[in-house]
Amino acid sequence: MTPPTRTRLPGVDLARGLAVLGMFVAHLGDEGPDGGPDPAWFAVFDGRSAALFAFLAGVSIGLMSGGGRMPDPATVRRTRVVVAVRAAVLFPLGLVLVLLQTPVLVILPAYAAMFLLMLPVIGWRPAHLVTAASVVVVVVPTLVALATTPLGGADQSLLGRLTGLEEPPEIPGDVLLTGPYPALLWVAYLMAGLAVARWDLASARTQRALVFVGLVLTILTWRITRFGEAAAGPDPSPLETRLLRADPHDYSTPEVLGNLGTALGVLGACLLVTTLSNAAGRAVTALTAPVRAVGAMSLSVYSIHIVAIAVLGNDVVWYPESNAVLGWFIVTALAGAWAWRATLGQGPLERALRGASEATAGPREPAVDERRLHG
Repeated sequence: MTPPTRTRLPGVDLARGLAVLGMFVAHLGDEGPDGGPDPAWFAVFDGRSAALFAFLAGVSIGLMSGGGRMPDPATVRRTRVVVAVRAAVLFPLGLVLVLLQTPVLVILPAYAAMFLLMLPVIGWRPAHLVTAASVVVVVVPTLVALATTPLGGADQSLLGRLTGLEEPPEIPGDVLLTGPYPALLWVAYLMAGLAVARWDLASARTQRALVFVGLVLTILTWRITRFGEAAAGPDPSPLETRLLRADPHDYSTPEVLGNLGTALGVLGACLLVTTLSNAAGRAVTALTAPVRAVGAMSLSVYSIHIVAIAVLGNDVVWYPESNAVLGWFIVTALAGAWAWRATLGQGPLERALRGASEATAGPREPAVDERRLHG
């Protein structure tokens, strides 16, 4: 029997496209006189977009390994090979982008490390994944804060004294703990995404649950943060500040929980609006096609935007005089990805990843959940 043709979850592509475009905003958005984003609501993209991108990587691992059904041992072994191959390709690609010396903190080297950290847990049940992610979110930020924060009035942190680095210490080339995307913490996003992918994402009930849980987690995290800051008083210690603050890229427990809430809500909303069977749903699906095209070839679009910044010069990041450059980047990405998908299919880097994966692990059967979505 000929296996069914593989289809995609359009809501996942939509969410991933929003994550990539959100990183465009974070990198290229204009700054106001106070140094903050202009307009101010652009602040919602800073930090959250990259976290959503990582969360959706976990969802993709889940979809390629069976979706809403637990994978058998053979599928787990094959998925581990595919994920390891992707890490092996992403790491040198990320290093090349880093060598372009743009002001952008390139996520791909850490992304590769996250993929390797996911290898042991691919066959885990959702409850175990959620438990592990919860432990990581609580323990890792606490240990990092204790190691990298001056304590008891000291001038240097423990890691600063051991390495001689300036405060806060960041070990050169470190992608696990002190780098801009610490993989030992960010793997929690992937584990949460993998757990979510084990649900029936084609179900409206699941989609509504994602929106509800995401909203509750976001609000709860905000309330806990405000309560903690009030309890710390007007003059908190450096350690209290590190543990309680939830600003973008603080890598604290509250920030990660808030980002997870946002990721859950965005994914649920994107799945809802792209699976409606009425005229409104079909209209939304058609109107969001360019954004979904960006999501379907997110690695290519992300990498090309780093190269474009290098070609145009770093001033487009450091000194944007308006949001015009950002607008051109977004329009070009939307039009280019839409045209490429319509005529050539997979993006160039996605095609290379798939080729490397299939050359190593062989072609795969489409996941049940991916087939079910479109009947």
